[in-house]
Amino acid sequence: MAGETGLKKYEYQVRDRQGKVQTGQIEAQNEGLVARRLQDMGFAPIAINEVKTSGLNTEIKIPGLSDRIALKDIAVMARQLATMIASGLSLLRALTILAEQTENKTLGGIVDRVRADVEAGTSLSAAMGKHPKAFPPLMVNMVKAGEVGGFLDTVLESVAKNFENEVKLRSKIKSAMTYPVVVFSIAILAVTGMLLFIVPVFSDMFANLGGELPVPTKILVALSTGLRVGAVPLIILIIIGITLWRRNRRKPAFRDRVEPLFLKAPVFGTLVQKIALSRFTRNLASMLRAGVPILQALDIVGEVAGNIVVERAAIDVRESVRRGNSLAGPLAQHPVFPPMVVQMMAVGEDTGAMDTMLDKVADFYDQEVEATTDALTSLIEPLMIAVLGALVGGMIVALYMPIFGVFDLIE
Repeated sequence: MAGETGLKKYEYQVRDRQGKVQTGQIEAQNEGLVARRLQDMGFAPIAINEVKTSGLNTEIKIPGLSDRIALKDIAVMARQLATMIASGLSLLRALTILAEQTENKTLGGIVDRVRADVEAGTSLSAAMGKHPKAFPPLMVNMVKAGEVGGFLDTVLESVAKNFENEVKLRSKIKSAMTYPVVVFSIAILAVTGMLLFIVPVFSDMFANLGGELPVPTKILVALSTGLRVGAVPLIILIIIGITLWRRNRRKPAFRDRVEPLFLKAPVFGTLVQKIALSRFTRNLASMLRAGVPILQALDIVGEVAGNIVVERAAIDVRESVRRGNSLAGPLAQHPVFPPMVVQMMAVGEDTGAMDTMLDKVADFYDQEVEATTDALTSLIEPLMIAVLGALVGGMIVALYMPIFGVFDLIE
């Protein structure tokens, strides 16, 4: 990692304000920056030595896992940075402390590079903008507005609250969907295992017995034979499908065809709509409160809503505002926005309390998402158990039907 980021690890020995000697490790580009950072933290450096790492004790990193930065990490970082700045710490010192204490090492390295850019005279928002994979555009633009307005700590606190709500929303959905996904996976594994390993044993036994097999048993044997022959091609097709999905899911042409279907899905369409509305209203409220220009805010909230239908609506609203028209008017032309949302936004626009109204709408849809996921879980759990029982039970009955026929012949 040092070769890629230019950071080296140093061991230091310092004396604090009470005269006590402390030791530790720190990552920086050179010894001079280490000494300066330690002085900013209130320490008097005694010794600074570079740590030479060998191949045996080099940290092993798994691409896509160990270097992943979760939204929760960003929320915690924003909350800590807001607290330190509000307490009177300088921005450089706050970033130095954050780089040291951030649990996610990848994020810690990025924060350290942001600190180096800020130290070189770059603004915090511009330094964050160099790392789009770590800091979402929503955060960068809100920080920029906070820098211009002189209330960076308030904006960072708003960013933290926004991301914490998003993390909470995601965790609710994940916890609600965990049980059905686990049961479905078990059903797939059980059926596949029976078709690959159990049915062939019975099939050989039936061939030795002779006679005509019942139709359910014939279907089961045919499925088993087909799966054994086509298992490898099926796995290859699944891998190709996943690869194509990952490559194309961000492309506009693909999104135009697929994402509207999510909203029309029989059971989950309503849930997808409520999640998109919650994100749209909460993000727009946060950006308007932070002082981000409304046209710029609409560009960003449309992109992060998670569905191209909502993104198109945001584009229409942006064009309406650019022409000097109302904010809520164009939303009435898009069915994805219920009349309640349109009316509340219209009232907020008339009263000058748009951010407050949007917050209320976001809170409402957060509660709706929670209620919908609970209802879906209550509905899906017994259905999944019934489907699993029917699949496995039906296969067992189909396997034993020829044996019952043999018993009838013996009698």
